[in-house]
Amino acid sequence: MNFDEVIERRGTHCAKWDMMEQVYRVDKSDGIAMWVADMDFRPPEVACDAIERMLGHGVFGYYGDERDYLSAICRWMQKRHGWKVKPEWVFSTHGLVNGTALCIDAFTEPGEGIVLFTPVYHAFARIITAANRRVIECPLDERDGKYRFAFDRYDALIDDKTKLVILCSPHNPGGRVWTRGELQELASFCRKHDLILISDEIHHDLVMPGHRHVPMPLAAPEIVDRLAMLTAVTKTFNLAGAHTGNVIVEDERLRRRFRRRMDALGISPNSFGLFLAEAVYSAEGAEWVDRLMRYVEANSKRFDVVNEIPGVRSMPLEATYLAWVSFRDTGLTDAEIQRRVLQEAKIAANLGPTFGKGGEGFVRFNLATPKSLVNEAVKRLRRAFA
Repeated sequence: MNFDEVIERRGTHCAKWDMMEQVYRVDKSDGIAMWVADMDFRPPEVACDAIERMLGHGVFGYYGDERDYLSAICRWMQKRHGWKVKPEWVFSTHGLVNGTALCIDAFTEPGEGIVLFTPVYHAFARIITAANRRVIECPLDERDGKYRFAFDRYDALIDDKTKLVILCSPHNPGGRVWTRGELQELASFCRKHDLILISDEIHHDLVMPGHRHVPMPLAAPEIVDRLAMLTAVTKTFNLAGAHTGNVIVEDERLRRRFRRRMDALGISPNSFGLFLAEAVYSAEGAEWVDRLMRYVEANSKRFDVVNEIPGVRSMPLEATYLAWVSFRDTGLTDAEIQRRVLQEAKIAANLGPTFGKGGEGFVRFNLATPKSLVNEAVKRLRRAFA
Protein backbone atom coordinates (compact mmCIF):
# COMPACT_ATOMS: atom_id res chain seq x y z
CA MET A 1 0.00 0.00 0.00
CA ASN A 2 1.76 3.11 -1.28
CA PHE A 3 -0.15 6.16 -0.14
CA ASP A 4 2.54 8.41 -1.67
CA GLU A 5 1.66 7.30 -5.21
CA VAL A 6 -0.06 10.02 -7.24
CA ILE A 7 -2.81 8.27 -9.20
CA GLU A 8 -4.20 10.20 -12.16
CA ARG A 9 -7.96 10.46 -11.64
CA ARG A 10 -8.76 13.13 -14.22
CA GLY A 11 -10.63 11.78 -17.22
CA THR A 12 -12.03 8.80 -15.28
CA HIS A 13 -15.53 10.21 -14.58
CA CYS A 14 -14.24 11.18 -11.13
CA ALA A 15 -16.55 13.70 -9.45
CA LYS A 16 -13.75 15.08 -7.31
CA TRP A 17 -11.28 15.82 -10.13
CA ASP A 18 -13.40 16.02 -13.29
CA MET A 19 -16.12 18.28 -11.84
CA MET A 20 -14.03 20.90 -10.05
CA GLU A 21 -13.98 23.22 -13.07
CA GLN A 22 -17.76 23.04 -13.48
CA VAL A 23 -18.51 23.45 -9.77
CA TYR A 24 -15.74 25.82 -8.62
CA ARG A 25 -14.25 27.23 -11.85
CA VAL A 26 -10.90 25.68 -10.88
CA ASP A 27 -9.05 24.55 -14.02
CA LYS A 28 -8.61 20.80 -13.65
CA SER A 29 -5.39 20.86 -15.67
CA ASP A 30 -3.46 22.47 -12.82
CA GLY A 31 -5.97 22.64 -9.95
CA ILE A 32 -5.87 20.50 -6.81
CA ALA A 33 -9.10 18.71 -5.87
CA MET A 34 -9.64 18.76 -2.10
CA TRP A 35 -13.44 18.86 -1.89
CA VAL A 36 -15.43 15.63 -2.39
CA ALA A 37 -14.87 13.32 0.61
CA ASP A 38 -13.28 10.38 -1.12
CA MET A 39 -9.60 9.45 -1.09
CA ASP A 40 -6.98 9.54 -3.82
CA PHE A 41 -5.70 6.14 -2.64
CA ARG A 42 -6.29 2.62 -3.90
CA PRO A 43 -8.40 0.51 -1.53
CA PRO A 44 -6.99 -2.54 0.27
CA GLU A 45 -5.79 -5.31 -2.03
CA VAL A 46 -8.53 -7.59 -0.68
CA ALA A 47 -11.12 -5.26 -2.26
CA CYS A 48 -9.47 -5.54 -5.68
CA ASP A 49 -9.24 -9.32 -5.20
CA ALA A 50 -12.99 -9.49 -4.54
CA ILE A 51 -13.75 -7.64 -7.79
CA GLU A 52 -11.35 -9.90 -9.69
CA ARG A 53 -13.14 -12.99 -8.33
CA MET A 54 -16.46 -11.58 -9.52
CA LEU A 55 -14.93 -10.80 -12.92
CA GLY A 56 -13.43 -14.27 -13.14
CA HIS A 57 -16.80 -15.83 -12.49
CA GLY A 58 -18.33 -13.60 -15.13
CA VAL A 59 -21.98 -13.64 -14.05
CA PHE A 60 -23.21 -10.57 -12.19
CA GLY A 61 -26.59 -11.64 -10.86
CA TYR A 62 -28.59 -10.80 -7.76
CA TYR A 63 -26.85 -11.33 -4.41
CA GLY A 64 -28.50 -14.00 -2.27
CA ASP A 65 -27.90 -15.55 1.17
CA GLU A 66 -26.60 -12.53 3.08
CA ARG A 67 -25.24 -14.50 6.04
CA ASP A 68 -21.55 -13.98 5.17
CA TYR A 69 -22.08 -10.27 4.55
CA LEU A 70 -24.01 -9.74 7.78
CA SER A 71 -21.51 -11.81 9.77
CA ALA A 72 -18.69 -9.63 8.46
CA ILE A 73 -20.49 -6.50 9.68
CA CYS A 74 -21.17 -8.02 13.10
CA ARG A 75 -17.56 -9.19 13.51
CA TRP A 76 -16.16 -5.78 12.54
CA MET A 77 -18.41 -3.84 14.89
CA GLN A 78 -17.53 -6.17 17.77
CA LYS A 79 -13.78 -6.18 17.12
CA ARG A 80 -13.22 -2.55 16.16
CA HIS A 81 -15.87 -0.85 18.29
CA GLY A 82 -16.94 -3.27 21.02
CA TRP A 83 -20.51 -3.06 19.75
CA LYS A 84 -22.55 -6.28 19.53
CA VAL A 85 -24.82 -6.13 16.50
CA LYS A 86 -27.34 -8.81 15.56
CA PRO A 87 -27.76 -9.63 11.85
CA GLU A 88 -31.49 -8.97 11.94
CA TRP A 89 -30.86 -5.34 12.92
CA VAL A 90 -29.07 -4.54 9.62
CA PHE A 91 -30.64 -2.99 6.49
CA SER A 92 -28.58 -2.38 3.35
CA THR A 93 -29.07 0.93 1.53
CA HIS A 94 -27.49 2.64 -1.48
CA GLY A 95 -25.02 4.58 0.62
CA LEU A 96 -25.71 6.66 3.69
CA VAL A 97 -27.16 9.76 2.09
CA ASN A 98 -29.78 7.32 0.80
CA GLY A 99 -29.95 5.71 4.27
CA THR A 100 -30.51 9.10 5.90
CA ALA A 101 -33.20 9.99 3.37
CA LEU A 102 -34.97 6.69 4.05
CA CYS A 103 -34.91 7.40 7.79
CA ILE A 104 -36.41 10.85 7.20
CA ASP A 105 -39.12 9.26 5.05
CA ALA A 106 -39.82 6.46 7.54
CA PHE A 107 -39.82 8.42 10.79
CA THR A 108 -41.19 11.89 9.92
CA GLU A 109 -43.98 13.55 7.94
CA PRO A 110 -43.88 16.57 5.59
CA GLY A 111 -43.68 19.83 7.50
CA GLU A 112 -42.06 18.31 10.59
CA GLY A 113 -38.76 19.58 11.97
CA ILE A 114 -35.37 17.87 11.94
CA VAL A 115 -32.49 19.08 14.11
CA LEU A 116 -28.99 19.58 12.71
CA PHE A 117 -26.02 20.64 14.84
CA THR A 118 -24.36 23.11 12.51
CA PRO A 119 -22.00 23.51 10.81
CA VAL A 120 -22.48 19.96 9.55
CA TYR A 121 -22.33 17.80 6.42
CA HIS A 122 -24.21 19.76 3.77
CA ALA A 123 -26.15 16.84 2.24
CA PHE A 124 -28.32 16.57 5.38
CA ALA A 125 -29.98 19.96 4.87
CA ARG A 126 -30.37 19.28 1.15
CA ILE A 127 -32.31 16.05 1.56
CA ILE A 128 -34.39 17.39 4.48
CA THR A 129 -35.51 20.36 2.37
CA ALA A 130 -36.14 18.18 -0.69
CA ALA A 131 -38.37 15.94 1.46
CA ASN A 132 -40.49 18.95 2.50
CA ARG A 133 -39.31 18.80 6.10
CA ARG A 134 -37.94 21.74 8.09
CA VAL A 135 -34.27 22.15 9.00
CA ILE A 136 -33.85 23.30 12.61
CA GLU A 137 -30.30 24.56 12.98
CA CYS A 138 -28.78 24.24 16.46
CA PRO A 139 -25.38 25.93 16.14
CA LEU A 140 -22.43 24.33 17.91
CA ASP A 141 -20.26 26.38 20.26
CA GLU A 142 -16.57 26.75 19.52
CA ARG A 143 -14.57 26.58 22.75
CA ASP A 144 -10.86 25.86 23.19
CA GLY A 145 -10.59 25.35 19.43
CA LYS A 146 -13.23 22.59 19.37
CA TYR A 147 -16.93 22.32 18.74
CA ARG A 148 -19.19 21.65 21.71
CA PHE A 149 -22.93 21.17 22.09
CA ALA A 150 -24.93 23.96 23.76
CA PHE A 151 -28.07 22.15 24.87
CA ASP A 152 -29.12 24.98 27.20
CA ARG A 153 -29.71 27.11 24.10
CA TYR A 154 -31.34 24.42 21.98
CA ASP A 155 -34.49 23.88 24.09
CA ALA A 156 -35.98 27.14 22.84
CA LEU A 157 -35.49 26.08 19.21
CA ILE A 158 -37.57 22.89 19.52
CA ASP A 159 -41.30 22.98 18.79
CA ASP A 160 -44.01 20.32 19.01
CA LYS A 161 -43.50 19.39 15.36
CA THR A 162 -39.80 18.63 15.79
CA LYS A 163 -39.49 14.86 15.49
CA LEU A 164 -35.93 13.85 14.67
CA VAL A 165 -32.24 14.66 15.22
CA ILE A 166 -29.38 13.83 12.85
CA LEU A 167 -26.00 13.49 14.54
CA CYS A 168 -22.70 13.35 12.66
CA SER A 169 -20.33 11.24 14.81
CA PRO A 170 -17.41 11.73 14.42
CA HIS A 171 -18.22 15.24 13.31
CA ASN A 172 -17.87 16.37 9.71
CA PRO A 173 -16.53 19.00 9.09
CA GLY A 174 -15.07 19.76 12.55
CA GLY A 175 -13.23 16.46 13.04
CA ARG A 176 -14.50 16.04 16.62
CA VAL A 177 -14.73 12.67 18.34
CA TRP A 178 -17.66 13.23 20.70
CA THR A 179 -17.01 12.06 24.24
CA ARG A 180 -19.19 9.56 26.07
CA GLY A 181 -20.43 12.37 28.31
CA GLU A 182 -21.42 14.55 25.35
CA LEU A 183 -23.31 11.66 23.76
CA GLN A 184 -25.12 11.02 27.04
CA GLU A 185 -26.18 14.68 27.12
CA LEU A 186 -27.52 14.29 23.59
CA ALA A 187 -29.46 11.18 24.62
CA SER A 188 -31.07 13.13 27.48
CA PHE A 189 -31.97 15.95 25.06
CA CYS A 190 -33.66 13.45 22.70
CA ARG A 191 -35.64 11.83 25.50
CA LYS A 192 -36.66 15.20 26.92
CA HIS A 193 -38.13 16.31 23.58
CA ASP A 194 -39.28 12.84 22.42
CA LEU A 195 -36.99 12.88 19.37
CA ILE A 196 -35.78 9.97 17.25
CA LEU A 197 -32.00 10.05 16.77
CA ILE A 198 -30.24 9.17 13.51
CA SER A 199 -26.55 8.74 14.30
CA ASP A 200 -24.48 8.92 11.11
CA GLU A 201 -21.23 7.21 12.10
CA ILE A 202 -19.76 6.78 8.62
CA HIS A 203 -16.40 8.17 9.82
CA HIS A 204 -16.24 5.89 12.88
CA ASP A 205 -13.19 3.95 11.62
CA LEU A 206 -11.31 7.08 10.55
CA VAL A 207 -10.10 8.11 13.98
CA MET A 208 -6.67 9.57 14.71
CA PRO A 209 -4.17 7.62 16.82
CA GLY A 210 -4.77 8.44 20.48
CA HIS A 211 -8.52 8.98 20.07
CA ARG A 212 -11.39 6.49 20.36
CA HIS A 213 -14.86 6.69 18.90
CA VAL A 214 -17.79 5.60 21.10
CA PRO A 215 -20.82 4.20 19.22
CA MET A 216 -24.04 5.86 20.35
CA PRO A 217 -25.70 2.67 21.72
CA LEU A 218 -22.67 2.05 23.96
CA ALA A 219 -22.59 5.64 25.21
CA ALA A 220 -26.32 5.70 26.01
CA PRO A 221 -27.95 2.25 25.82
CA GLU A 222 -31.17 3.72 27.22
CA ILE A 223 -31.79 5.46 23.89
CA VAL A 224 -31.87 2.41 21.59
CA ASP A 225 -35.68 2.55 21.52
CA ARG A 226 -35.39 5.77 19.48
CA LEU A 227 -32.07 5.20 17.64
CA ALA A 228 -31.01 4.30 14.10
CA MET A 229 -27.28 3.84 13.46
CA LEU A 230 -25.69 4.52 10.06
CA THR A 231 -22.38 2.86 9.09
CA ALA A 232 -20.61 1.93 5.85
CA VAL A 233 -17.46 0.39 4.42
CA THR A 234 -17.42 2.98 1.66
CA LYS A 235 -15.88 5.90 3.57
CA THR A 236 -13.45 3.72 5.53
CA PHE A 237 -12.00 1.90 2.52
CA ASN A 238 -12.48 4.43 -0.31
CA LEU A 239 -15.28 2.50 -2.00
CA ALA A 240 -17.74 5.38 -2.37
CA GLY A 241 -18.73 4.39 -5.90
CA ALA A 242 -20.15 1.11 -4.57
CA HIS A 243 -22.96 3.10 -2.87
CA THR A 244 -23.41 0.59 -0.05
CA GLY A 245 -24.41 1.50 3.50
CA ASN A 246 -26.01 0.04 6.59
CA VAL A 247 -28.92 1.32 8.65
CA ILE A 248 -28.76 -0.61 11.92
CA VAL A 249 -31.88 -0.50 14.10
CA GLU A 250 -32.06 -2.45 17.36
CA ASP A 251 -35.60 -1.51 18.36
CA GLU A 252 -38.21 -3.80 16.80
CA ARG A 253 -40.88 -1.10 16.54
CA LEU A 254 -38.56 1.23 14.62
CA ARG A 255 -37.37 -1.68 12.47
CA ARG A 256 -40.93 -2.39 11.36
CA ARG A 257 -41.42 1.24 10.34
CA PHE A 258 -38.15 1.33 8.45
CA ARG A 259 -38.75 -2.01 6.71
CA ARG A 260 -42.12 -0.77 5.44
CA ARG A 261 -40.45 2.15 3.68
CA MET A 262 -37.69 -0.08 2.26
CA ASP A 263 -40.33 -2.46 0.90
CA ALA A 264 -42.52 0.32 -0.45
CA LEU A 265 -39.62 1.88 -2.36
CA GLY A 266 -38.22 -1.41 -3.66
CA ILE A 267 -34.76 -0.94 -2.14
CA SER A 268 -32.43 -3.91 -2.60
CA PRO A 269 -28.64 -4.13 -2.24
CA ASN A 270 -25.89 -3.81 -4.82
CA SER A 271 -24.05 -7.15 -5.10
CA PHE A 272 -20.68 -5.49 -5.81
CA GLY A 273 -20.93 -3.50 -2.57
CA LEU A 274 -21.82 -6.56 -0.52
CA PHE A 275 -18.91 -8.62 -1.85
CA LEU A 276 -16.58 -5.68 -1.18
CA ALA A 277 -17.88 -5.33 2.38
CA GLU A 278 -17.21 -9.01 3.09
CA ALA A 279 -13.65 -8.61 1.79
CA VAL A 280 -12.60 -5.43 3.58
CA TYR A 281 -14.15 -6.23 6.95
CA SER A 282 -11.16 -8.49 7.62
CA ALA A 283 -7.74 -8.53 9.25
CA GLU A 284 -6.22 -7.18 6.03
CA GLY A 285 -8.74 -4.38 5.94
CA ALA A 286 -8.05 -3.50 9.57
CA GLU A 287 -4.30 -3.26 8.91
CA TRP A 288 -4.93 -1.01 5.91
CA VAL A 289 -7.11 1.38 7.95
CA ASP A 290 -4.50 1.59 10.73
CA ARG A 291 -1.80 2.51 8.21
CA LEU A 292 -4.12 4.94 6.46
CA MET A 293 -4.81 6.88 9.65
CA ARG A 294 -1.12 7.16 10.48
CA TYR A 295 -0.62 8.62 7.00
CA VAL A 296 -3.55 11.02 7.38
CA GLU A 297 -2.22 12.10 10.77
CA ALA A 298 1.13 12.94 9.14
CA ASN A 299 -0.68 14.81 6.35
CA SER A 300 -2.61 16.77 8.97
CA LYS A 301 0.66 17.91 10.54
CA ARG A 302 1.99 18.90 7.13
CA PHE A 303 -1.17 20.83 6.35
CA ASP A 304 -1.24 22.60 9.71
CA VAL A 305 1.63 24.76 8.48
CA VAL A 306 -1.22 26.96 7.21
CA ASN A 307 -1.57 28.06 10.85
CA GLU A 308 1.52 30.19 10.25
CA ILE A 309 -0.55 32.40 7.93
CA PRO A 310 -1.80 35.36 10.02
CA GLY A 311 -5.48 34.98 10.85
CA VAL A 312 -5.70 31.34 9.70
CA ARG A 313 -6.40 28.41 12.06
CA SER A 314 -7.05 24.75 11.31
CA MET A 315 -9.12 22.91 13.93
CA PRO A 316 -7.27 20.04 15.63
CA LEU A 317 -8.20 16.86 13.77
CA GLU A 318 -9.41 14.01 15.99
CA ALA A 319 -11.13 12.01 13.24
CA THR A 320 -11.97 12.02 9.50
CA TYR A 321 -9.47 13.17 6.87
CA LEU A 322 -11.12 16.58 6.47
CA ALA A 323 -9.36 19.72 7.69
CA TRP A 324 -11.73 22.50 8.81
CA VAL A 325 -9.91 25.81 8.50
CA SER A 326 -11.00 29.18 9.84
CA PHE A 327 -10.00 32.29 7.87
CA ARG A 328 -12.16 34.54 10.06
CA ASP A 329 -9.31 36.40 11.73
CA THR A 330 -7.88 37.47 8.38
CA GLY A 331 -10.59 40.12 8.26
CA LEU A 332 -11.57 38.98 4.77
CA THR A 333 -15.12 38.43 3.55
CA ASP A 334 -16.32 34.99 2.52
CA ALA A 335 -16.23 36.10 -1.11
CA GLU A 336 -12.60 37.16 -0.83
CA ILE A 337 -11.60 34.01 1.05
CA GLN A 338 -13.22 31.93 -1.66
CA ARG A 339 -11.55 33.93 -4.44
CA ARG A 340 -8.11 33.39 -2.94
CA VAL A 341 -8.61 29.67 -2.31
CA LEU A 342 -10.31 28.86 -5.62
CA GLN A 343 -8.83 31.30 -8.12
CA GLU A 344 -5.42 32.24 -6.67
CA ALA A 345 -4.41 28.97 -4.98
CA LYS A 346 -6.38 26.92 -7.55
CA ILE A 347 -7.64 24.54 -4.89
CA ALA A 348 -11.18 23.16 -5.15
CA ALA A 349 -12.35 22.94 -1.52
CA ASN A 350 -15.72 22.97 0.25
CA LEU A 351 -16.87 26.45 1.23
CA GLY A 352 -17.90 26.91 4.84
CA PRO A 353 -21.34 28.55 4.39
CA THR A 354 -22.65 25.40 2.67
CA PHE A 355 -22.40 23.60 6.04
CA GLY A 356 -25.00 25.85 7.68
CA LYS A 357 -24.89 28.38 10.52
CA GLY A 358 -21.38 28.71 11.92
CA GLY A 359 -19.68 27.78 8.66
CA GLU A 360 -19.04 31.38 7.63
CA GLY A 361 -15.34 32.15 7.24
CA PHE A 362 -14.35 28.45 7.05
CA VAL A 363 -13.16 26.17 4.23
CA ARG A 364 -12.95 22.35 4.32
CA PHE A 365 -9.93 20.61 2.75
CA ASN A 366 -9.64 16.86 2.03
CA LEU A 367 -6.28 15.51 3.25
CA ALA A 368 -6.73 11.92 1.98
CA THR A 369 -4.31 12.53 -0.86
CA PRO A 370 -0.57 11.95 -1.40
CA LYS A 371 1.69 14.11 0.75
CA SER A 372 3.16 15.80 -2.32
CA LEU A 373 -0.26 17.32 -3.09
CA VAL A 374 -0.75 18.38 0.54
CA ASN A 375 2.64 20.13 0.49
CA GLU A 376 1.78 21.84 -2.81
CA ALA A 377 -1.60 22.98 -1.44
CA VAL A 378 0.09 24.53 1.60
CA LYS A 379 2.53 26.43 -0.64
CA ARG A 380 -0.33 27.77 -2.75
CA LEU A 381 -2.35 28.87 0.27
CA ARG A 382 0.65 30.65 1.78
CA ARG A 383 1.15 32.57 -1.46
CA ALA A 384 -2.57 33.34 -1.85
CA PHE A 385 -2.85 34.75 1.70
CA ALA A 386 0.58 36.34 1.93
